[in-house]
Amino acid sequence: MRALIMAGGEGSRLGLGEKPLVTIGGIPMIRHVIDAFVEAGHEPVVVASLRTPMTRNFCRVQGIALFSGEGRGYIPDLVEAVTELEETDPVFTCTSDLPCLTADLIRTIEQAYRSAGTPALSVWVPLDLRPGDVFEVPYQEVVEGIPAFPAGINILRGDRITTTQEETPLLLRNRRLAYHVNTREELERVRAAAAGRHRSGRS
Repeated sequence: MRALIMAGGEGSRLGLGEKPLVTIGGIPMIRHVIDAFVEAGHEPVVVASLRTPMTRNFCRVQGIALFSGEGRGYIPDLVEAVTELEETDPVFTCTSDLPCLTADLIRTIEQAYRSAGTPALSVWVPLDLRPGDVFEVPYQEVVEGIPAFPAGINILRGDRITTTQEETPLLLRNRRLAYHVNTREELERVRAAAAGRHRSGRS
């Protein structure tokens, strides 16, 4: 299954250049996401734009599959990529600012999708796993009776990209999915968490 990693926005709130290339543990955030999908056995394709030229250069140098969109926003770029790549099968979509994502989580999500029987699947994190008030929540819903926010990783069918797809909401109680990076405060929290896992020997 292809994994479209969305990296067309500038990340202006972070104020450190192109957000996908900001490092966690000395490695660009987007590289963490790419490596997780590769380890899980999927084919990552970075969806960049004219607004992220350094990210495009990084992908070219690293030999990472790349699609250059118009940079009109997350949904328009996703639709453009799926259409131009002629995707008709299920595809992962994932933000590039989810650096704590792991191959095991990806496999769990894929298995849930295969079992769900719906065209799409969205992934949610319980609100109480948000690591402090520093981390922003774009919006929230009640999933399985629990307040939750979107993890930024989903699966949908490429052949239905221009239509509303019935989706199964998947609630995963895993703090790794709560670590998004949109501000410098969030970045420092993620860096500290990554350093702590490294010191303790945890994966």
